[in-house]
Formats: sequence, C-alpha cells, structure tokens
Amino acid sequence: MRKYWLLFAQATTIGLAILFVVLTLKPSLLPHSARTGGIVTLHEDATDEGGKLPSAGFSEAAKRVMPAVVNIYTSTEIKVNPMQNDPRFRFFFGDQMDEGATQRSSSLGSGVIVSNDGYILTNHHVVEAADQIEVALADGRTAKARTIGSDPETDLAVIKIELPGTLPAVTFGHSDQAHVGDIVLAIGNPFGVGQTVTMGIVSALKRNHLGLSTFENFIQTDAAINPGNSGGALADAEGNLIGINSAIYSPNGGSLGIGFAIPVSTAKKIMEQIIQNGSVTRGWIGVAVQEISPELAESFKLPNSQGVLISEVVRGGPAEQAGVKPGDILVAVGEQELTDSSSMLETIASLAPGKVATLKLLRNQTEVAAQVKIGKRPAPKPQN
Repeated sequence: MRKYWLLFAQATTIGLAILFVVLTLKPSLLPHSARTGGIVTLHEDATDEGGKLPSAGFSEAAKRVMPAVVNIYTSTEIKVNPMQNDPRFRFFFGDQMDEGATQRSSSLGSGVIVSNDGYILTNHHVVEAADQIEVALADGRTAKARTIGSDPETDLAVIKIELPGTLPAVTFGHSDQAHVGDIVLAIGNPFGVGQTVTMGIVSALKRNHLGLSTFENFIQTDAAINPGNSGGALADAEGNLIGINSAIYSPNGGSLGIGFAIPVSTAKKIMEQIIQNGSVTRGWIGVAVQEISPELAESFKLPNSQGVLISEVVRGGPAEQAGVKPGDILVAVGEQELTDSSSMLETIASLAPGKVATLKLLRNQTEVAAQVKIGKRPAPKPQN
C-alpha cells in the first residue's frame, strides 16, 4: 500500500510541475477553464520588433504640406504722434520719444510656397503697408521677402524670397471638388508659437456676404484658425492645398470653430495675374446693385427673386453709355444668369476690359437688351 501511495505522490508532483511550466510559458495551450485568475491575455500589435509601424491619422498628409508653409514676420515704421511735443501731452505721458522720431510696429502671419523658385502666397492684410518682410521656413532658414503684388478685394498677396537650391512647393488640390464633411488640416503659425497643425472638417462652402472682402467665396471650417494663421494652408486629407486661411469669426480673437479660407480655385487665378502683371485686372460696368428680396419681387411684380436691382448708375460709366437706368433688373450677362449680387460681381469682374457683353434687363416688366463695353474696375481706395 505504501508503494502505491509513493507512486501516486510522485506522479502528482510531476503533473503539477508540468502544469506550472505550461501555465508560465505557454498558457494558450490550456483550455480557458484551466487558466488561473490574474493572467490576462492582451491583444498586442503583431508587428515584428524593428518593423515599420502602420501609419495612423493624417501624419503623411501633414508631412507633405508642412515644409511649404512658412512663417511671415512684418514690421512697419510709424511716425511718432506730433502731439508728443505738446507740454500737456508730455505732462500726462512723459518724454517718451523725441519729436520726429519713429518706432516700428511688428506683426506675424503665415504663407505658402507655391513654386520652387520662391513665390509665396499669403493674405493681403498680412503684408499690407509692411516696410520689411522676413520669412522663416520650416527647415529653419530665413530670408528677406519682397512684395510682388497684392489684391485687397480678395485679401490675397504674392511675395518672393531668394534662397539657394530648390524650395519645397505645395501641391495644389481641387477646392471645387470639396464637400461638406471632408477632413481638412489648417497649418500656420498661431500666436507666434511656431508651425502648428490643426484638424477639422469642411463646415460649409461658398460662404459670402460676410463683409470680409469684396469678392467672397469662402470655405468654412472648424479646424482651429487663430491670429498668425492668416495666409497659411488649408489642406485636404491627402496633403493638397485647397484653401488659404484668411479669417475667423470670434469676438475675443480666439478660435470658436468658425474659420474661413479662400479656395485655391480663386487664389490660383489671382496669383497668376499678380505674378504676370503685378496686379489684378477686372471688368466693370459702373453700377451699384441691391439684392431682390421677396418684398421687392412682389413690388416689381417679378416671378421670382432672380437677378439684382440696379440702384445707381455711375455717370459716364459703361452702363450709362449702354442705356442702363436705375430701377432696371439685371437678370443675365450674356448667357450667364444671375442669382444675386455676388454672382453678378464675379461674372462682370471675370470679363476682360474692352469686351462687349449683352446685358439682359427687365424694365417695367419688359425684357430689354443692352450692349455694354466692359471697362476696367477702379482700384479700391485705401482704408485709413
């Protein structure tokens, strides 16, 4: 009996030892019920050590566009207030500076390199009235820049830097193919902290009547855009440029999730004209217009609210010479029907000065055609 008991004890000891070894080294060989509590099987990445990790997020898109986004630092010389020499002024504010002295005001923004030879697209308001412009590239290089041209009516400007070698240029995307809900990246230099990437979606398209510029066709996004981002890139999920960040809606200066970018379809046309001619030339007929509200449509007995009401005609302008009168309803330019004042402005502006166009008008509920010779749109008056 003792012999059998000894054999049983030895067999049990050996079995427990084997079970311990298997539990420690290969617990997966045992059924789930045989595993002891406290041992958790984790689902770990199967990538071999030293192998390439799978890409996640939008890092590849950011890597494509970030080298082409630059920081822009501008400074402007400001003359000291002539009241500086007034004794009462000096009493309250002290002898701050000598009469006739100047001081410099600095600001910052962003820009996008659009060609390998150093052309940079940015906002007009970033470089407006700047005496000195310095550009800092993502790779740490800096260079002085000169202004090629500027267009305040779209808030776009082109500047140029001279650096040896080939500069990283952005790849242009197709803003006209963007959809609400598309992922976008905003890249710039917010608050001067350095190059920053934020992510959001396209919130809306063709935003206008915002009072930000004369020609408005904005992409709205909730990607964070803050002061210093102006002129930076709005890129799609592939890293292609689809917009130039321009403005935000914010009572306190910080991002509230409503930012606006100029689509590259507009920016590219303006940029090409500036590079070729130094300025932008637009068509003009010399009228002021008003939107047709449902009340106006009813008053004029119009079938719908299409077109615009001509409220004023510039004396001696192309429209007056063609016989256009205040109170006319402009419904089409050539074959292009007009839906509102924005479409009218863009349609006329796109016509070359000197070209003759047919205006389709409604006058006293009667259709009238007028042949107008397109003039050149006057430059906007500088704001004080």
